[in-house]
Amino acid sequence: MRKLLITAAVAATALSPVAAHAGSKGCPPGLAKKHNGCLPPGQAKKIYRSDRQYLRNGIRVDYPERYGLNPAYTYYHSGGNVYRVDRDTREVLDLIGAVNRILN
Repeated sequence: MRKLLITAAVAATALSPVAAHAGSKGCPPGLAKKHNGCLPPGQAKKIYRSDRQYLRNGIRVDYPERYGLNPAYTYYHSGGNVYRVDRDTREVLDLIGAVNRILN
């Protein structure tokens, strides 16, 4: 009887990594449909924000009314383009145009 219990315990221990690996099939179906690398929605929003690259690399346009732009908004220029950005949310609202046409 004791040999049977020891054999069963050894077999259960030996097969446990196989059972754990069988349950891991990757992304749940709901996250797999989103095509964002299996990230939950809250984490994906923090990573894939449309305004991050413009605010990090852009230079703020001071006194936009000098250039015929609406002073109610904040503007940044980056990569040869001017972007209209909401002051509160920092969301990029519009691509205005080339820097040379507006600032010169």
